[in-house]
Amino acid sequence: MNRKLRMGMVGGGKDAFIGAIHRIAANMDGLIEVACGALSINPDIARDSGRAIFLPEERTYTTFEEMITKEAALPADRRMDFVTIVTPNFAHFAPAMMAMDHGFHVVIEKPIAFTLDEAKQLKQQQEKTGLILCLTHTYSGYPMVKQAKAMVRDGAFGKIRKVYVEYPQGWLSKLTEREGNAQAAWRTDPKRSGKSGCMGDIGTHAAHLAEYVTGLQISKICADLNVMVDGRALDDDGGVLLRFTNGATGVLMASQVAAGEENDIKIRVYGEKGGLTWTQADPNSLLVRWLDQPAQIYRAGGNYGDRLSPLALHNCRTPGGHPEGYLEAFGNIYRNFALTLSARFDGTQPTAEMLDFPQVDEGIRGMAFIDNVVKSSQSEMKWTDHII
Repeated sequence: MNRKLRMGMVGGGKDAFIGAIHRIAANMDGLIEVACGALSINPDIARDSGRAIFLPEERTYTTFEEMITKEAALPADRRMDFVTIVTPNFAHFAPAMMAMDHGFHVVIEKPIAFTLDEAKQLKQQQEKTGLILCLTHTYSGYPMVKQAKAMVRDGAFGKIRKVYVEYPQGWLSKLTEREGNAQAAWRTDPKRSGKSGCMGDIGTHAAHLAEYVTGLQISKICADLNVMVDGRALDDDGGVLLRFTNGATGVLMASQVAAGEENDIKIRVYGEKGGLTWTQADPNSLLVRWLDQPAQIYRAGGNYGDRLSPLALHNCRTPGGHPEGYLEAFGNIYRNFALTLSARFDGTQPTAEMLDFPQVDEGIRGMAFIDNVVKSSQSEMKWTDHII
């Protein structure tokens, strides 16, 4: 490619948190530029937001329908190449379907859709069109998470037996949704968020991280969801017992009422020969413990080519000792998506490292996880099949 990829954005205006995160991540490697946007359902906010990021007035749209229709009518050397959707959950499906119907690739903030049925329809559309759909499960973008995946994949720990993954937050310890917090208001509203609150919002991140690192799939679950804050409409806390396809067992904990916690997602994986621990509180480190030798600490860094896997090195941006955090992890997902899309435009084959970003199948598994966790929590049965 001799140019940047052109991105259109749905949602993510000046009154939103995640839109700016996506724009920073997309811009991090100089491979992508924001070409147009329908940045808010409020026309005034949409226009103000477009001006704030210096979009041309004629490419600042007030609806996603207008944006997709008008962009599709532009010459190939001007129109957007893909659409990024950063709206609340209930507004993911329609723009994604329309974008693919008009030939545009798609990036979607997780979860992929509002329901499992919508997610399956998106997969059908993606398969029909052959377009690329990227899902931003951010935590899989960290270099040391990728190192963990590579070590498990290469058999360093033998057969995996135990998986523990947790995601504690404390920001919903009060009835924040009734105190003017817009993020809390939509995330705790079943009409906008879906059938689950905490498990849909952050439990899906934990489940994805468990499957990504281990290469295994969750096959059975036993869940207990709770509403800890009186007056809240959706779960804000929960735990899930897990069984995996190879017979491994595990525990997943997610809570948004762990007062004082921020976003300390953490995973531990144990096999026959040893295990690993990674936590976002120290993202550059991967602690590895062995059954018959001293523990080791692997560190992120582009100058550690003698000890890190190609997968981890591909996603390292700085020499050892410089923090690679949330924005860089987000940027890695965008970079791998952009490199894959650019390779397609060039008629070349992307590498395995480029293709390492969450896609539509991970989105379907996330929606199935939500459905089955809610079903299990409401059931008197001990175990519920994890049905896709």
